[in-house]
Amino acid sequence: MTTILIVDDDINILQLVNIHLSEAGFKVFQAKDGTEALGILNREVCDLAVVDVMMPFMDGYALTRVIRKKYDIPVILLTAKNQIEDKEIGYKSGTDDYLVKPFEPKELNFRIEALLRRYDKQSDESIIRLGSTTINKKSYEVQIGDRTILLPLKEFELLYFLALNPMQVFSRDHLIEHIWGVDYEGDERTVDVHVKRLRERFSKLTDDFHIKTVRGVGYSLEAIRR
Repeated sequence: MTTILIVDDDINILQLVNIHLSEAGFKVFQAKDGTEALGILNREVCDLAVVDVMMPFMDGYALTRVIRKKYDIPVILLTAKNQIEDKEIGYKSGTDDYLVKPFEPKELNFRIEALLRRYDKQSDESIIRLGSTTINKKSYEVQIGDRTILLPLKEFELLYFLALNPMQVFSRDHLIEHIWGVDYEGDERTVDVHVKRLRERFSKLTDDFHIKTVRGVGYSLEAIRR
């Protein structure tokens, strides 16, 4: 069940939003200020936060900045103000969306569902599955069956990039620029060495994929279809 954290010092708003979102099928946690909200986030897994701007102790902007640093969840700010300056502060704090009071509960629901779809897409992209092999960009781990493999950073980034774009051929220059950066001063052999290491690591562990050499061009990852 998707879990929503509602943070507002107005008990009427908390109750209204709680009733509406609960009826829509969400699990709801309520907090009356930023400190209480952070306590909930430390104990519970929340999928999205709806945060009022004007609160005692810690306002919504400050709370949003903390959430953005510590938790990978979307934030919707609620405010009684409709000034562009206030919206600017909100977006600079890291909010994903902005809703002005008074608002229709249905509109809040629409915005929540839109943000969750967007974050789900980003989340899906961070985990690549090739047969029994899982490449997880969040944890920087490769899982093959019950075995977890931790790769050196550049090897992981090279594998992840090729797996994210299977069957596409990339030149060594392109891979260097994407993985090592445009300021990298090494030569093309760096790519060859890292590809060789990846092949050595995985050739005996899985046949879910292999990295092909395209002569005169570069490399491509081929996922094995079953």
